[in-house]
Amino acid sequence: MEKMVEKLNQLLADLNVFYRKLQNYHWNIIGKDFFVLHAKLEEYYDEVNDEIDEIAEHILTLGKQPLGTMKDYIEISKIKEASNNKVEDNIVIENITKDYETLLQDIITIKKEADEHHIFGTSALMDEYILKYSKTIWMLKQMSQK
Repeated sequence: MEKMVEKLNQLLADLNVFYRKLQNYHWNIIGKDFFVLHAKLEEYYDEVNDEIDEIAEHILTLGKQPLGTMKDYIEISKIKEASNNKVEDNIVIENITKDYETLLQDIITIKKEADEHHIFGTSALMDEYILKYSKTIWMLKQMSQK
């Protein structure tokens, strides 16, 4: 169980850094797809914000402590922050696709661990994320096709 909670905290850290990255891109995106992506990025970071709360509360339901500081998140996150610069729409799509793929791999690892230890609530939660993230990745890849 401890190893799985570590992985849940890793996911929590990655989601928190990703949230900031999505919001940064929302503010700084440029390019011909600005209007579409500006709105989509807001939708994404709102969803991620809900997931952050859900994962933290899930860790608490397991009787463990979720990480709660930006320092903690930045130290262990696999997701890299975005810089405070204007960024072209195609770069945004490429970067967030990679980040969603990283998150999906984290989620699949957590699901496997949960299944091994018969922690079915965690497994079911990860199933929801697997479906959602797989579809998001597919859609982002479709958008990058020219």
